[in-house]
Amino acid sequence: MKNTFMILVLSLFFVGCKQEIKPTDIAKLNGYWEIEKVVFDKGEQKDYGMNESFDYFDIKNNKGIRKKVMPQFDGTFLTSDSFENVSVRFKDDQVFLDYKTDYAKWSEELISISDKELVLKNQQKKEYHYKKAEPINLLNDGKKTK
Repeated sequence: MKNTFMILVLSLFFVGCKQEIKPTDIAKLNGYWEIEKVVFDKGEQKDYGMNESFDYFDIKNNKGIRKKVMPQFDGTFLTSDSFENVSVRFKDDQVFLDYKTDYAKWSEELISISDKELVLKNQQKKEYHYKKAEPINLLNDGKKTK
């Protein structure tokens, strides 16, 4: 009985603490995001150290792209021509990112967004935790990074 009560209290706490995402928050998605960890549906997590690629979002008027980019030592990013079209969808009190390529369609729920952190949940209930990434310049060549 005590465990049931504790689970109920914790569930109410987490539901009550969910961030309300507003249309104005979507602009915070734009830029480079580095994955920090993945939390699986049973609570296990996989932490990421150094990443070889970042996710780059460019969204305007709830439509845009997401692509993988690779940071370079001089602060630039290598990119390819491949990308995913992204549409932002508001449904009740939830926000979804709907992705589309020539080969597939899928959605992720936008759980939280701030200037420095992003959490997305996919259909397998995996939560992807990102931090805002900044270009790094390890060459220290005096050139300003973009």
